[in-house]
Amino acid sequence: MSVVLETSRLLLRPWEDADAPALFSYASNPHIGLCAGWPPHTSVGNSLEVIRTVLSEPETYALVFKQTNEPVGSVGIKVKNAGNTQMREHEAEIGYWIGEPYWGRGLVPEAVHKLLSHCFEDMGCVGVWCGRFEDNIKSQRVQEKCGFVYHHRDRVRFAALGEVRTVVFSYLSKTSWCGQQLR
Repeated sequence: MSVVLETSRLLLRPWEDADAPALFSYASNPHIGLCAGWPPHTSVGNSLEVIRTVLSEPETYALVFKQTNEPVGSVGIKVKNAGNTQMREHEAEIGYWIGEPYWGRGLVPEAVHKLLSHCFEDMGCVGVWCGRFEDNIKSQRVQEKCGFVYHHRDRVRFAALGEVRTVVFSYLSKTSWCGQQLR
């Protein structure tokens, strides 16, 4: 079961059926889904189906901008055997996306920092992975701002897109994260 997490500008909470119109308004944009590995949403009903299936997974959060009280993106944590890379015991993988009107505001790094705290302090993780498509420079910048370090590239099949794409994986150990917190 997902908990509710909070930052100065964001509330990270489980997705609700009532979020379907807001989700559709951002997830129907082809610039979003294709960068994240899924096709653009085709209707509010499609978004509702995604909320009830994909976004209902444990540790998957609506990224709610407090100023508007509207979900504007999603962040989540996958654990062993659920992510896109080979994880060892006590490791996780973080994923994220945000609506295009909110790009460049620092909201995703803010959310990822909160997820990292949750991973390391509450879930007992020793390391966290994060992947991005090789041409997604915005996602690369998020990972760099959050302390992730390049680890490897891998070819990953994205069934929802019907294609295999190169994913660049970065890693952050708990030891490195703790060192960053002391600065």
